[in-house]
Amino acid sequence: CGGGLHHPYFREAMARLFGYVDVTDSGFIVAVLSIAFNPLFWNVVARWEHKTRALSRVFGSPRAACYCLGAVILMLNCVRSHCFTEAMKSQPKLEGLDCHWAYYLGWAVLAVGTLFVISSFLALGFTGTFLGDYFGILMEAKVTSFPFSILDNPMYWGSTAVYLGWSLMHASPAGLLLTAVVAISYTIAMLYEGPFTEEIYRQKQKGVKNK
Repeated sequence: CGGGLHHPYFREAMARLFGYVDVTDSGFIVAVLSIAFNPLFWNVVARWEHKTRALSRVFGSPRAACYCLGAVILMLNCVRSHCFTEAMKSQPKLEGLDCHWAYYLGWAVLAVGTLFVISSFLALGFTGTFLGDYFGILMEAKVTSFPFSILDNPMYWGSTAVYLGWSLMHASPAGLLLTAVVAISYTIAMLYEGPFTEEIYRQKQKGVKNK
């Protein structure tokens, strides 16, 4: 998926969107910062916890600490969504998208994204969703059920689809540009999280073999 961000058509579409969006607007800047901050925050905190176990000591157990971090991440996601919506409202609509077909297309994309997010959460559970691996709460086996059976990182791509659908429903070029920022932020997060998580489970397997 990351390769698509460098595709000529993607770059051309981004150039057109920049022509419709005031990227110096304070609301737009706040939305970009909130989008970029969230994955940075949870990756830094989770790696710090994995290295020091500081949160587990403060909250009395790894599970309690994971639930606390999960609650903070949910709150930050609400703030991000609010900033995203406010940034869309403060900028003009795109006439070509301000029609019924775009609205219903956006609704469908949002529905699919929501399905991916909810089904991912149900498949992983709370600790599986909110970085429980970094707290030492490891899953017995890799999840391969839906939606992981058809897509890698469905939580991230589902969330991106939700923002894309929301932007189409509002005929918002600012929203489409911010959705691209969401996709880029998640792509970078996956590049860091994937290898690190795999190493955690490699260490687990080593420990099992050494027993």
